[in-house]
Amino acid sequence: MPKTVATLLESAILWFLARLALVVVFVSSGLAKLIDFEGGLREMRGAGLEPAVFFNVATITVLLGGSLLVLLDRAAWLGAAVLSGFLLLTILIVHTFWNQSGGQAQVSLFFALEHVSVVGGLLAVAIASHRKHRDGGAGSR
Repeated sequence: MPKTVATLLESAILWFLARLALVVVFVSSGLAKLIDFEGGLREMRGAGLEPAVFFNVATITVLLGGSLLVLLDRAAWLGAAVLSGFLLLTILIVHTFWNQSGGQAQVSLFFALEHVSVVGGLLAVAIASHRKHRDGGAGSR
C-alpha cells in the first residue's frame, strides 16, 4: 500500500468522517422525528406502532443516542449494536417484502437489503473502533 494511502487511512479526521457518513441517515431521521414530532407520530401509527408517542420517543432516543456513541467513538460497539437492532426490527415491522406483492414487495426488499448493508458498515465501525482502542492507534480515544 502506498505510504500516502496508509497515512490517510490512519488519519483521525478520516476516521471521524467515515463514522459521520455512516450515521448521517440516523441523525437526520432522529432530528426529523424530533423537530416534526407530529410527523413522527403519523409515521409510527402508519407502521402500526402504538402507543405512537412511546415509539416515536424511543426511536428518537435510539437514532440520536446510537449515532452519538458512534460519532464520539465512545462505546461505538454499543451504538452500532443499537442502530443495527433498529434496522433489523424495521425490516421485520415495516419492510415485510415476504408479505407483499408487486412493486411494493420490490421496494421493501430493496430497503431491507440496504438495511443489511448498513448493518455491515456498523459492524465494521465497531470492529475498527475496538481495534483502535485496543492497539492505541491514531485517532483512538
